[in-house]
Amino acid sequence: MSVFGSSKLLLAGVIAAAAIGLGPALGQEKYDLSPDTSNRVRAERNEAAIKAIAPDFKFVTPGKFTVAISPWDPPIGTYATDSKTVVGADPDLSSLLADSLGLELELVPIAWADWPLGVSSGKYDAVISNVTVTEERKEKFDFSTYRKDVLAFTVKADSPITSIKEPKDVAGLRVITGAGTNQEKIILEWDRENVAAGLKPIEVQYYDDRAAADLALQAGRAEAEFNPNSTRAYAASIKKDTKVVGIVSGGWPLTAEIAVTTRKGAGLADAITIAINDLIKNGKYGEVLKRWSISDEAVEASQTNPPGLPKSGS
Repeated sequence: MSVFGSSKLLLAGVIAAAAIGLGPALGQEKYDLSPDTSNRVRAERNEAAIKAIAPDFKFVTPGKFTVAISPWDPPIGTYATDSKTVVGADPDLSSLLADSLGLELELVPIAWADWPLGVSSGKYDAVISNVTVTEERKEKFDFSTYRKDVLAFTVKADSPITSIKEPKDVAGLRVITGAGTNQEKIILEWDRENVAAGLKPIEVQYYDDRAAADLALQAGRAEAEFNPNSTRAYAASIKKDTKVVGIVSGGWPLTAEIAVTTRKGAGLADAITIAINDLIKNGKYGEVLKRWSISDEAVEASQTNPPGLPKSGS
């Protein structure tokens, strides 16, 4: 979902949400991002989740659930039209979890790269900002999964292309992606597989901003785009000039998941996992994903510290 901060992160398949190459301009488009959060989906107290909080766990501010979030792009998290209220799928989930834990939500906008130190030092109770589970991160943090890490292929709404599921489906196509991203890593690997199989090579295209990428696709200078499902599906639902024709795990060929991230051993992860599973069961979770057009990323159940993407060289 973003440019990796280092080659190590790239190999681990981790998508940083601070800057996604093509993504930031998306938030500048004319979406309905009202600062009025009164219509957020709300939840009841979950006594089982509350009881699962470790007795010695202390919230940053008593009575509040302090969540770090990076407002990078809709629909995951962005600033509303007032340029200060944070809205999106992750803020809505944060609100549901605060309700479930019987707490008031305190959202703290941060630069994405700042969350590890903030969580490990106890500055925030959790970060809910599109963090992928990796084995390396599990050494320092606990995870409660809540969304699949998904990338999408999009094409023009009137394109004859109806499905892209595997490398051969993009052989010979001109494909837009973000430089230095996990999706670039995947599409280049698909290209290598195609060429080795005697198929036509993929022409990978890069653009510095969203408007240029959109123009290239609409003008026919590219046949497809391969970037984060969340932003591409949301744009397709709003603008109606593109369509999603395929989704791929952000950890391809492995499955990757996004998770609420808390300090290792703090005693909060199991409570959050219980809360998420109840929200899945009662439909509140699904309402949030549907509202932000990312139902394709739904998980069937939340897990505490599941297997993550392997360390580099593993």
